[in-house]
Amino acid sequence: MGTTSSQSRGSQAEAPSSRSPRLAPRVSHAGEQGPHVLRVALAQVSPVLGDIQRNLTLHLDQIEAARRQQADLIVFPELSLTGYFVRDMVPDLALFPTGPVVGRLIEAAGATSLVAGLVEESARHRFFNAAFFAEGGRIVHLHRKVYLPTYGLFDEQRYFAAGERIEAFDTASFGRVGILICEDFWHLSAAAIMQAEEVDLLICLANSPARGVDGPQIGTARTYQQLCGAFAQLLGAVVIMVNRVGFEDGLCFWGGSMVIGPDGRTIASAPLLDEALTLAAFDPAELRRQRLIAPLARDERLLLTIEELNRIKRQRYDLA
Repeated sequence: MGTTSSQSRGSQAEAPSSRSPRLAPRVSHAGEQGPHVLRVALAQVSPVLGDIQRNLTLHLDQIEAARRQQADLIVFPELSLTGYFVRDMVPDLALFPTGPVVGRLIEAAGATSLVAGLVEESARHRFFNAAFFAEGGRIVHLHRKVYLPTYGLFDEQRYFAAGERIEAFDTASFGRVGILICEDFWHLSAAAIMQAEEVDLLICLANSPARGVDGPQIGTARTYQQLCGAFAQLLGAVVIMVNRVGFEDGLCFWGGSMVIGPDGRTIASAPLLDEALTLAAFDPAELRRQRLIAPLARDERLLLTIEELNRIKRQRYDLA
């Protein structure tokens, strides 16, 4: 199941010389086409646990398909290069963002911006559940997962270091962008920071297993739909959530990736349980329209929030 260090390290891994796609992407489209429309490809895939070589091939196939569809951005799920339950394989699967595996992906993406998930090894040999945003042939932002779930079936704090920043960044095509990874998205504090950062686009990479049943709907799928819709409206931003599919350690990942407009309406959604490459199109002008209708960011009182949080901190931790 695992790979050797020489096969998986960012400084040594190589792509197969010839590729035959394991997944022939099923492409679906949503949204209106126009001169100012941005096209996003949701790469809802099923990574192979511990096999960076096969996952690299899978990424390259999806990138090629997205570029044929003239996508401006392609987004993969959390830990898309490794699979989720990496556990003790973390050191063997860790990649440097400047290494050849990530470099191959960025080169293949060309003019298409790219978001993908990996086990990142820092210069001081700490390991993070991370995601990068690349455009113009280089990484412009790296997000390290801040909230590491360690409850129920999750045990991430045992294997990963926690990130220490939730911050947005500027892009050439998508305005101001923020990235969150799975559990980050479930914390209101992360959404509040993204609002203060004035994001135009919020991207969530997920490895969400199916848990609970709400009538005909998967419980976790319903929760993500609610969170994406609420955050899109509160931030006045487009929200992209890409979740994986497939089975790992007996768990079923439900997929259902989605793009939600700033009015809370669904622009596009991927199927449940199946691998798919879903193309969504949205017009950035919709951000202006929605912010005129509901100027929540304009009316947000950031200094008041900071003062109140400082008051709570003093009370909770008995600080003088």
